[in-house]
Amino acid sequence: MPEQKIDKEGFVTLAGAGPGDSELITLKLQKRLTEADVIITDRLVNPDIIAEHARKDALVLFAGKQGYNDSSFSQEEVTGLIIEHGAQGKRVLRLKGGDIAFFSNVLDELQALIEKNIPFEIIPGITAASGASAYAGIPLTAREHSQGVQILTYNPTSYYNPETWKHLANSSNTLVFYMAAKNICDLAELILRYSKKPATKLAVIEQATTIHQQVHITTLIDCAKDLSGKAFSSPSLVIIGDVVKLHEQFNWFNSTETGTVFQNL
Repeated sequence: MPEQKIDKEGFVTLAGAGPGDSELITLKLQKRLTEADVIITDRLVNPDIIAEHARKDALVLFAGKQGYNDSSFSQEEVTGLIIEHGAQGKRVLRLKGGDIAFFSNVLDELQALIEKNIPFEIIPGITAASGASAYAGIPLTAREHSQGVQILTYNPTSYYNPETWKHLANSSNTLVFYMAAKNICDLAELILRYSKKPATKLAVIEQATTIHQQVHITTLIDCAKDLSGKAFSSPSLVIIGDVVKLHEQFNWFNSTETGTVFQNL
């Protein structure tokens, strides 16, 4: 990337826009939306957030990245847009779905900003794990159910050695997997291979906190039977553990869609 002269000092805000519900944003982000000259947004950011709060004259750039989609923006392209507009002295708002730092490429963007000497701030957001679990009535930790949480990713390129799978399979912690729904049956089979509890509950939550939210509940042993061939809408989150049993009792959010699909409880 060629060196760029900063004519006047720009400023970049890196912010999490929450898991989907347009009301689940911080007051600080709401303020930055009204101030931004340029908004660079991911595909998972609810467009209503920008429509409701951004200046009408703000330049809105859609720079979504998507796995398994070669035509989506590369991280280099997104970082280039941030630096280009920040170097022009503009107030730039970089919006990411969920929280800014959970399984994102924020490190690349931070390093570029430091390298170009462009000032920045980071505004956290509600990550998908918190949003999906809350709107599905599944506390991630709960007395007598789980004392901890592990947040991971899983896709065909993920590598965890057998000892790691054994540890995960027999952990009493709640397991939360991002980017795993597309390969949910493979994930369940791997955990089942090492698990002493094949009846462990598993939830796949689609488009959490939105009117399109769907909650699919099964078990490790029944996952292939119940979910094989199912195409989940992005974003989807996977929760595995004893706490998933609490969904039936504490499910409070009723979407306008068909609601919970599997109830193999």
